[in-house]
Amino acid sequence: MKTNNANLDFIHLKMQYDIHTHIHRYSCWTASRAASTSKNNRFTVETGQKILENAAIRNLILNPNSLPENKVEFDNQHKIWREEIIGFSEKIANEKFSHGIAAKMINIYLKSIIICGGFHEHPNSKFIHPPIDSILLKELYEANFNNKADFWLNAQKIAWSNFDSNDYQNVINEIRIGLKGNPLWSIEKYWKGHR
Repeated sequence: MKTNNANLDFIHLKMQYDIHTHIHRYSCWTASRAASTSKNNRFTVETGQKILENAAIRNLILNPNSLPENKVEFDNQHKIWREEIIGFSEKIANEKFSHGIAAKMINIYLKSIIICGGFHEHPNSKFIHPPIDSILLKELYEANFNNKADFWLNAQKIAWSNFDSNDYQNVINEIRIGLKGNPLWSIEKYWKGHR
């Protein structure tokens, strides 16, 4: 039986497609859609996928053992990942993402591949930053989370998509303090998931 090149390409693609690729594609889609909701920073899922294809966090799919093992190391690594994403945004999308946009991409990606990937109880997973957006900031303000209503109101005024590195880290620090050692993903009890 004679096989044409199109059939060989399809067979080759089919052999290469595994659960890691499947999770990566889905996670790129969710991260890109979530991070491109800002009025000032719209980009396509294709652009987001190209950025994440090059990012080091792709190596963490189904691999929570490779995550930093404490909050200081995680925060330091997260800043490196953000700067990497910002660099790729300039190279691939011809625009410079803020630390808030880069963080949203990273946090949604890690939420998809680790937290919602069945590793939410892994000891390293508790350091994964939650996705920060206007919905969460508004709910934290209204709940006066950790008795810091003024802080959450100010964070809303800055807007997550405009966060620089310090703005972003201050929000993570306040969430961490208020959660008193609970996993950072648990703050999403305040995120209702829609506007």
